[in-house]
Amino acid sequence: MDRGLRVARAVTFVYFILNGTLLGMWVVMIPAVEERVGISHATLGGFLVLLGVGAFAGMQLGGRLCDRIGSRLVVPGAAVLCGATLVLPGLADRPWALGAALLVFGFGNGTLDAGMNAHAVQVERAYGRPVMSAFHATFSVGGVLAALAGAAAFGLGWGVPAALTGVGVLGAAVALAAARGLLPAVSHEPADGHEAGAPARGSRAVPTRIWLLAVLAFLVMLCEGAANDWSALHLKTVLGAPESTAAFAYGTFAAAMTVGRLLADGVSARFGSTNVLRYGSALAAGGITLVALAPWIPAALAGWALFGLGLSGCVPQLFSAAGHADPTAAGANVSRVAGLGYIGMLAGPAVIGWLTHLMDLNHTFLLPALFCVVAAAAAGVLRTPAVTGADARPRSAEAAS
Repeated sequence: MDRGLRVARAVTFVYFILNGTLLGMWVVMIPAVEERVGISHATLGGFLVLLGVGAFAGMQLGGRLCDRIGSRLVVPGAAVLCGATLVLPGLADRPWALGAALLVFGFGNGTLDAGMNAHAVQVERAYGRPVMSAFHATFSVGGVLAALAGAAAFGLGWGVPAALTGVGVLGAAVALAAARGLLPAVSHEPADGHEAGAPARGSRAVPTRIWLLAVLAFLVMLCEGAANDWSALHLKTVLGAPESTAAFAYGTFAAAMTVGRLLADGVSARFGSTNVLRYGSALAAGGITLVALAPWIPAALAGWALFGLGLSGCVPQLFSAAGHADPTAAGANVSRVAGLGYIGMLAGPAVIGWLTHLMDLNHTFLLPALFCVVAAAAAGVLRTPAVTGADARPRSAEAAS
């Protein structure tokens, strides 16, 4: 295998880890920033919506730029922007300044997210086999690094501005150093490697299949967002677990997600991406239903583990399918699917919170179970017509679908 391709894959891992670290560093600093600016939890929640709005806008621009000039230019530029704007929330001393800082930081993060996923699709196409899920697994590694960096900064007595500035500058340096390993842009002939019915370059029409993938990403990532914010509270408020035990709910879910994503590429290569989405969603539906009905803490933890394991491979399959549907619009299509999925992740906690006014918390989890059933039933959308040429989706990814 070409050494340059191996380097490109390694560099893609670096950018996924970097994105997880930069975003995770902000998450680690949230309590300190909230106290520094003097805002309530409710106000902070509104500002986090601004972060999401900025990220969504950045994804749309980043995806289109990748199609126009190539991810080799977009990814390092977006990573430098993300690192530079990470500093801004730490400098904000007024509510309006924090809101503006999060909007700009979200934009940088979203641009990087779209760019690195578009490049991951390019690497996967060159490999000729599924490699997307492992990239998403290493995003979680960045969160761990951010937690360690935040703990070290506080231990050294650094303030929030110094901690965010240090990580932001280091992140920008890593982004520039890794840029040389990215793959160059590839020209695609409109007649080659196209899915039947795919639009030619410059067409404004978006295939229905892309929107179906985006809707599935919304549903699946809504489930993930619900687990992120409500898993620990479920164990504490519904099953009466102490806080130290309740924390294991999210830890179990996150660990299962990471392990599942490390294994999903091999499973997809052997059994097909359609089966990963179908049976993964079905497993997730079973896991969250167990959580909803479990009267004991061990059973609930098992349910959260199954939920994370089942969901783990779903989103990478959707992103990959979007990127391979039309190589001339890979970035734009990935940004559409990722953008709607990101909205789902933000909406998940809010939807569950609203439903708690109508029913017990554990019963609200039957809605994510329903969404997982829908995803399993609609998994056939990942099947693509036979394509030819270098731009075809990796054959092993669909061999058993």
